Formats: sequence, C-alpha cells, structure tokens
Amino acid sequence: MIQTKTLTSSAGKRERHLIIKVDDPTLPFSVQLARVKEEYELFINDHDCTMTPVFRRWFLSDSANQAHLLPDWDDCATSVVEQAPLDFTKVALWVWFIEDAVVRRLSHGVYAMEHNGHTHIFEAARCRPGLDPESATDDILSSTAATLADYDGSLLSSCVRTWFFVQNVDVNYAGVVKGRNSVFNRMGLTPSTRFIASTGIGGRHADSSVTVQMDSYSVLGLHEGQMRQINAPEYLNPTYEYGVAFERATSVDYIDRRQLFVSGTASIDNHGEVVWEGDIRRQTERMWTNVEALLREASCRWENVGHMLVYLRDPADAPVVGDLFRQRFPDTPFLILLAPVCRPGWLIEMECMATAPLPSLLKPSLQ
Repeated sequence: MIQTKTLTSSAGKRERHLIIKVDDPTLPFSVQLARVKEEYELFINDHDCTMTPVFRRWFLSDSANQAHLLPDWDDCATSVVEQAPLDFTKVALWVWFIEDAVVRRLSHGVYAMEHNGHTHIFEAARCRPGLDPESATDDILSSTAATLADYDGSLLSSCVRTWFFVQNVDVNYAGVVKGRNSVFNRMGLTPSTRFIASTGIGGRHADSSVTVQMDSYSVLGLHEGQMRQINAPEYLNPTYEYGVAFERATSVDYIDRRQLFVSGTASIDNHGEVVWEGDIRRQTERMWTNVEALLREASCRWENVGHMLVYLRDPADAPVVGDLFRQRFPDTPFLILLAPVCRPGWLIEMECMATAPLPSLLKPSLQ
C-alpha cells in the first residue's frame, strides 16, 4: 500500500513524500519486504525521473533478524531502525524526494545533495557499538561536527535536524541528553544562540550493543536569518527549562519555498507539564494543537505537511490513534510506530515536515 503527497514550490518544483507498507500482517517478512520493494520500484518507474530520492528510512519489527535482508540501495542516505509499524506488519518505508536534486555519496552513510544553491548533508544511522549512551552521543555529534567542518560548516551554523533512536529510552535517554548538552556547550549551541530540531525516541539498532543511533540533516552556506527557530511559546515551553537542548521546530527559507521541520511533539503545556495524563484521545488532540501552533508560527498549514510519523508507547492505543489520524488527515501519509517517548507520561508523540511555496507566506489568513 502506497501513501504519497506532493508539495510544490512557488517555482513549480516538487517535493514528494512516500510511505509504503503492506496490507497483510500474516505474511512472512521476506514476502512483506519483497512487496515493499516491488511497490517502490513500480512507483519509481511510473513517475517522471526528475524526482530524486534524497533520504529514506526503513522501519522494522525485529531489526536483529531483518536488517541484513534489506536491499543495498546506495542512491541516497538510508536509515534503518527497529520501530514496529503498529498495523502489526513487519516493515515500512518512508522516502523523501526532491525534484532536480543531485545526490552524491561522501562516505559510508553520508550523502550530499545539491539543490537550491546549497549543499545539503544527510547522515544515516551513525552509531558507536559498545559505548554507553552519553559517550556514544558525544562521539556521534562530534563526528557530525567534524564532517560539517570539512565543508566549512558547523553544528551551530548548518545542522537543521537530528533524530536520536535510543535503545531502552526510559533508562538511556538521560545519557543522550548529557552527551548532547556536553557537545552543544563546547560548540556554542546555547539558549541564546540556537539548538537543533530533534526527535529523541525509542528505537533499536540490529546490533544490541548500540545504545543510541542518530540521523541528521544539515545545510551548508546558509545566510543570517535564513534558518529560524519556531517555538510557539503560548503552547510550549523552551526545552532548556527541563534540561534538554533542542528546538521545537526549525524553518529554512530558500528562493522558492520554506521547509519546516517539526521536532517530536507531545501533549505538553507551556510549563513543560504533561497534559491529559492517561487519556490517549485527549493527548492526541493536545499534540495536534501544539503542532498546529508551530505550523502557524512558521506561516504554514496542515495542507503543507508532507508526512507524519506517530510514536506510541502502548500498542493497544494504535486502533484509536489510527482512526483519529485517518479522520483528520485523509490525504497526508502517516505511520504509527511502536516507540516509547522519553517521558513515560506521554502516551503519544509525532513529528512532521512541511513545505510551503514562498508567496503563500505573505497571505494574512491561516485557516
């Protein structure tokens, strides 16, 4: 089954988000994977060749037994994480396409894309087997900083988005926070400068000794004011108030579009407290309110969202959440995944990406 959405810039250039999964959860993994690959290849062949895949992520139900069976596609950065799809299938795929992008491989897991006059750097599945989460996070982020420095970039000036997948998030997330805070303090990312949009969520690597893995997205050569932090303070508090360091959302403006990266967002208020504890419906609604506020601050709408990833702590909540999302967002690709949030009281979290054509940002009414 394919879900897809195409967004168009003011110059008529397109971005496309694609989610593929299967309908029958009783099929063995090999058959499910073959069907996802077939659907992807058919989709590529049936659509014009100007759309280039720039990033993809595989979601698996059992990475230790499944990751080595994935296809060895090397045309763009490819992430693999154990976050079981909560339709109880075994595999799903998300792919981000951009029209007229040129992608090249820099090193293992690291790719560069040339587009809109900038070099975009994608990293997938950086990890440090055998290290504790604090040391691993410090080393991973330091390596990313070194990669960016090779191209005259930095975490402060260039890094737009990170994803941290944490084995046993209830235990190990504190170490991730310490490691990230340490690197940021050394490299000048503070409440008075900026942090990075991020999701820190439960997720496993195929290697059980990996406590944390990270994907990242950076853009080289950004000018002052081109990248902006989006906070919606009337709904959400600054993250540093409870000891973590990430932006609620980050937008980047180009000549023909604004891209918005919304971090993992839960049912939280502007004092940092969990709202509607224990109530999955109300938490979902408050989460939507928070995301909508972030979209609005960036002059975007739900219609500009290309895809949504939804994380649940309890698989029993999936039917309710699935119905809510299908009713409200029938035309936007989404995946519901088993991935505990960093605070146990949050039953649900979501992230999304939006792209808006630049002239639409001048419209005064945001419905």
